[in-house]
Amino acid sequence: MAPNTNGKKRRILIVDDHPLVREWLTNLINQQPDLAVCGEAATAAEAIQAVAALKPEIAIVDISLRDSSGIELIKDLKRICPSLVVLVLSMHDESIYAERTLLAGANGYIMKREAAKKVSEAIRCVAEGRYYLSDAIAQTILTQFVQGRTQAPRSIVELLSDRELAVFDLLGEGQGTRQISEKLRVSIKTVQAYCARIKVKLNLDSGKDLLREAVRHKTTKGTE
Repeated sequence: MAPNTNGKKRRILIVDDHPLVREWLTNLINQQPDLAVCGEAATAAEAIQAVAALKPEIAIVDISLRDSSGIELIKDLKRICPSLVVLVLSMHDESIYAERTLLAGANGYIMKREAAKKVSEAIRCVAEGRYYLSDAIAQTILTQFVQGRTQAPRSIVELLSDRELAVFDLLGEGQGTRQISEKLRVSIKTVQAYCARIKVKLNLDSGKDLLREAVRHKTTKGTE
């Protein structure tokens, strides 16, 4: 996306299931001379409808939503509107999720714990057509690119696919198989298949071991 030189404000959609976050972001963005919030969405379904109806240029997306995996939402949004610029704003550890979101089609990743000045910087960066990552994560990704992916993963969850990680996260939140199937819009058998693959990849012997590891992972990286 090229810099805006025609005086029109860039239209931004906020996708987050926390009303206070949406309100804070709206106030922050509407203070900018060339940016404006054109709509809000609390769920993936609302986000898809809003993109179709409002035609935003930028979407600021949380990857933890009540009705969907945020990573899957990014993929859906980019299919619907390939030109849409997506900035992820999340509490989730960037060392685990930043690269995944970029591969899904996002243009940047910033954590909610950052100061308002940094968040504004990230929004400005993607609005001007550039990519935004923290210096540490940018260096990590660059190192992986130079060295190739023959090095050992930094975390066991790097072994998981996006869908497997979504299931793993939901297990860590205490959600059962049926709840996960409803949230991810897949069958119970599909969720069970994901769980089986996760156990193999993480070398876990039983469902109890899987649940314990999922809770430990969730506790370690923090929750929304």
